[in-house]
Amino acid sequence: MACPLLPVPDISRPLVLKKLISSPKLWTLLGLRCPCHFKTKPSLSFSLTKAVYTQNFSLPLSRDKMEPDQDPISLLNERIRRDYNKRDASRTVMDSKEAEKYIQLVKEQQQRGLQKLKGDRQPKKNGGFSYKVDPYSLRSGDYVVHKKVGVGRFVGIKFDVPKDSPNPVEYVFIEYADGMAKLPLTQASRLLYRYNLPNETKRPRTLSKLNDTTVWERRKTKGKVAIQKMVVDLMELYLHRLKQRRPPYPKSPSMAEFEAQFPFEPTPDQKQAFIDVGKDLTERETPMDRLICGDVGFERFSMYPETKVGLMSRFQTKAEKEEHLHMIKNGQLDIIVGTHSLLGNRVVYNNLGLLVVDEEQRFGVKQKEKIASFKTSVDVLTLSATPIPRTLYLALTGFRDASLISTPPPERVPIKTHLSAYSKENVISAIKYELDRGGQVFYVLPRIKGLEEVMEFLEQSFPTVEIAIAHGKQYSKQLEETMEKFAQVQEVQQFGLAQLYQLRGRVGRADKEAHAHLFYPDKSLLTDQALERLAALEECRELGQGFQLAERDMGIRGFGTIFGEQQTGDVGNVGIDLFFEMLFESLSKVEEHRVISVPYQSVRVDININPHLPSEYINYLENPMEIINEAEKAAEKEIWSLMQFTENLRRQYGKEPYSMELLLKKLYVRRMAADLGIKRIYASGKMVGMRTNMTKLVFKLITESMVSDVHRNSLVLEDDLIKAELLLELPRDQLLNWIFQCLAELHASLPALIKY
Repeated sequence: MACPLLPVPDISRPLVLKKLISSPKLWTLLGLRCPCHFKTKPSLSFSLTKAVYTQNFSLPLSRDKMEPDQDPISLLNERIRRDYNKRDASRTVMDSKEAEKYIQLVKEQQQRGLQKLKGDRQPKKNGGFSYKVDPYSLRSGDYVVHKKVGVGRFVGIKFDVPKDSPNPVEYVFIEYADGMAKLPLTQASRLLYRYNLPNETKRPRTLSKLNDTTVWERRKTKGKVAIQKMVVDLMELYLHRLKQRRPPYPKSPSMAEFEAQFPFEPTPDQKQAFIDVGKDLTERETPMDRLICGDVGFERFSMYPETKVGLMSRFQTKAEKEEHLHMIKNGQLDIIVGTHSLLGNRVVYNNLGLLVVDEEQRFGVKQKEKIASFKTSVDVLTLSATPIPRTLYLALTGFRDASLISTPPPERVPIKTHLSAYSKENVISAIKYELDRGGQVFYVLPRIKGLEEVMEFLEQSFPTVEIAIAHGKQYSKQLEETMEKFAQVQEVQQFGLAQLYQLRGRVGRADKEAHAHLFYPDKSLLTDQALERLAALEECRELGQGFQLAERDMGIRGFGTIFGEQQTGDVGNVGIDLFFEMLFESLSKVEEHRVISVPYQSVRVDININPHLPSEYINYLENPMEIINEAEKAAEKEIWSLMQFTENLRRQYGKEPYSMELLLKKLYVRRMAADLGIKRIYASGKMVGMRTNMTKLVFKLITESMVSDVHRNSLVLEDDLIKAELLLELPRDQLLNWIFQCLAELHASLPALIKY
């Protein structure tokens, strides 16, 4: 029977109409079915705020316009959606056997990355690397992290006589929230880390307590889980890259001939870089994605006239640009050199095989995304003296191939760096010295505003010297004609560390010693971060130290530039140095954090509960048996499919009755159990048992990350059995609800585990 038409008040949103199949017309109000369709009308009162006219029990409003559901299934679905939205949909799924091979490759690559790129740190006995701080390098007031106690403030080091010895011993004194800690120097050296935060202030939220380490343990656990999620994400990205294929290039005698014509004696690092790139191209079936970190490089094809090299820049005419675009499209150019315009939509490549990116920090987000899209099919070589933090991090952790050129050619002389407060006298003295020895000067400011004032000052100071202004907003011809040599920079605190290193590198590209003068205003006006940048640049004076400088930059700028805001907060829990050490430790044990799922059909849920659907709801459904079968198929496929099925069911028919909710929960329990490697779930009195293939390490990681103390404290692993002792024996429906909630919490930890 048709529903009476309910009055519709004036509402701000237009009505949404949706036709499905022929059935009595009815109104759905806020997702509640009109009571005239039940044999017994529910005692329910509500105010009409939205009305949607449909044909069937469908709710065509999108989910984001609906009031949020708070039932357990909806909460679980929200979490599943968040996790899946963070994943790269293009990543392929591997079977366990194939994954074993690739995980081993990742481990080997990561170890090579550590050995090659972290050789300046002291290796630990287990092969990892230590980020612990030397107590003598600390200053009073510095924040430190004790691995077992937490965050404190370093006070100082002094001798004291221990109770059990007449000889004085050096002690490290650290202030905590509830007292002063006194640690023998030898112990402090093993357990202390410098506390750095990924932001400007470098101050922890609070100091830890000596007499209550529970808060610190929770913070450390949170950091550990965050690290695991990062490691898994990197693993999946790297495994996806290893899955890409392109045939290796054939080894050619002409390539050896080309290498032999290098006009200089290559340094050992350069030779290794040649070998690394050669192997990437001729011995691998996956596209190259290599970073070469170094100061000195060449491009040279003058002896190969058959190799056509083109250039695209703002200095060309429109006709020249159009000609090059045509040649690129038709394969008439072998090499094209240019700015990020080469990544634009107008450039159509005939058969692109290699992309060389020089100093990627100069590219914007969109250009980097375009470069990333090339990596699935094109060989990519990235060149940088000072790689950006994320690139550096991927190289350090071994998830990106890297070659480090740190040995300068024998004839190259390091640039002499002068760091001082700005004064007109200092500027005049530096310029006069350079002019007197026949040199040229490049005076750089961080912005266009102020150039005219500097020009006027220089013209007054050096009336006989030819002076010109150059900046990026000038016309191409005018800019092209301007002098391009460099000697000093003003207001150095305005530049990033990598920019300063690049600017300093504009000079000294021959066998003559060059000078870089870096001026800053009054030091009292500088931020801690600016002071750290200047100190790092002054320390890294030698050629080939760009990599070390980039590592310092990562510590100064923080992990926010690498991982995003959420992970930045997780780093803040323990500080960057301990976080990094925990990260490498996790990487070295990556195969131990692997959960092996079991087939859905093999999972047994031995709980005697078979809910009966009410006849009203059965009549409600268009084809109840088909819907139940679809639910089973969705659960068998993956949890994402089950989530989609449940949301579609509710969208079409509204919130299900309690018996249908129990049926859905049983499917969710079975699906989540399969994902977690649980083969059987059963109850015996007050005890719930779950047979599993989980290792103790995986079980510990999963339970540590559980939000609910009730579930976490009730679970223990004995051999292959997860046991939970309940306070009392529950009715079957309540028992299913408890198991559903428990598995939902366990399942939430899966993003921190390798799932192959």
